[in-house]
Amino acid sequence: MTVHLPSAWRRALPGLVIVLVAVLLMFGRTGLAMVEIWDRSGTFAHAFVVPPIALWLIWRQRAQLALMSPRPSPIFLLPVALAAFAWLLGELVAVNSVTQLAFISLLVLCVPLLLGWPVTRVLAFPLAFLFFCVPIGEFMMPQMMEWTADFTVLAVRLSGVPVYREGLQFIIPSGSWSVVEACSGIRYLIASVMVGTLFAYLNYRSLKRRLIFTGVAFALPLVANWLRAYMIVMLGHLSGNKIATGVDHLIYGWVFFGIVMFLLFMIGMRWVEPDAPLRSPEVLHEEPAGRGAIAVALVALLLLAAPGLLERQLRVTDQAALLSLPVPDLTVQGWQPAASSDADFKPHFERPRAEARLAYAQPGGPAVGVYVAYYRQQDYESKLISSSNVLVPATDKKWRVTNAGTRDLAIGSQTLPWRTAQLSSADLTQTQGDRQWLAWQIYWVGGRWTRSDTLAKLYAARSRLVGEGDDSAVLVLYTDAAQGGEPLLRRFAEENFVPITAWLSGVHQARAGVAQGK
Repeated sequence: MTVHLPSAWRRALPGLVIVLVAVLLMFGRTGLAMVEIWDRSGTFAHAFVVPPIALWLIWRQRAQLALMSPRPSPIFLLPVALAAFAWLLGELVAVNSVTQLAFISLLVLCVPLLLGWPVTRVLAFPLAFLFFCVPIGEFMMPQMMEWTADFTVLAVRLSGVPVYREGLQFIIPSGSWSVVEACSGIRYLIASVMVGTLFAYLNYRSLKRRLIFTGVAFALPLVANWLRAYMIVMLGHLSGNKIATGVDHLIYGWVFFGIVMFLLFMIGMRWVEPDAPLRSPEVLHEEPAGRGAIAVALVALLLLAAPGLLERQLRVTDQAALLSLPVPDLTVQGWQPAASSDADFKPHFERPRAEARLAYAQPGGPAVGVYVAYYRQQDYESKLISSSNVLVPATDKKWRVTNAGTRDLAIGSQTLPWRTAQLSSADLTQTQGDRQWLAWQIYWVGGRWTRSDTLAKLYAARSRLVGEGDDSAVLVLYTDAAQGGEPLLRRFAEENFVPITAWLSGVHQARAGVAQGK
């Protein structure tokens, strides 16, 4: 079918193209960062096909669009400004998910801004589909790993096999197993939701059927992954660990998942609805956009340019990295430097500007380990809040987290919100020398204490916006659970909160003084 481009579209499209190109140029590094994640992570490799699919979906609507008269909608300048500001906040605190969501939002908002809402309504799904480009969802991984472990252990027990479990690890008579990140099912979930949403859009007309199928496409991979994990453990157990171990279990998992998804789509095809007939839109006449369209495009370009200019203006000029932290004086309450509370344990925080690993004890008492990782001039390579910055990474061979929680500790007029964790030896088969440790963790951001990743990022963004820099640190206290345990950590925190706060604040002020001197 040949569609001639009406004059209204010939007037509107150049402005849209110019603004889209401006978004790609001004926020291009965010787009490139997305592509890098697609390339290195199998979880998000599907995103490479999302832009071509979205363009194809838009092309399918060309006959309907040809009947419409695009006109700019200045009201969408406000959402554009908010998305640009969100990108600025994300860039200031190096949060990929925020900058990338803002980047895609800006691309999408260009359509209603310059073509109007009636056109956008026709293109609603293709535009929304572009958000599958954003590599987000790994925050669900810990919970999904926990669910997988819960189901697998329960199913194995119901199968008559005795199981001993600690955290994400468990032992059965034929060997030991652990639920790692690859077992979480996040890849299955994201791929299933993307493909299921596309299938529902292309094959159903009613919103009810689309929502039901999308919901099933969300729930099915969760259950399928649980069954996959159970199947792999039982295959390994029944075969004496000759099959379904190593790389084999990944292959079996994908084959099983592929069969389940094939059955889903085969069943979904039974309720396919025919395409809706082409409907003429309400607006068939062409109204010249005039100077209004030019003005909207110019204002949009100014709004798009502002975040980058402001970010460069707010960038702290002192780029020097901290090389060391001075040792804090905690001797007021009788605490003295001691031997390390455990030489094998070290919290996993990557690329701090400086870090300190200390230990203190009162005469004749057990030691408390103190770990501080200090961050400044944070960027995507060196930042406090990151999925890889944890007490114990999943790949750690020596330690595992067996229990986690929170604790609020009142000190004077202030309440310190701690994260708590119990640590044990990583080898469940170890029968002697098993170690149990307690660890408390808290963030310090520009003088404020919090245990929340989100609040830590917001505090850092606020500090950057007012020109105070982004100095941040993590403080971890840990000790032997059998010797001092929780009472020892509480006493140490209560007695040393003031000097530790003064210590970190002094480092911040000293660095600020150096920056101002320059």
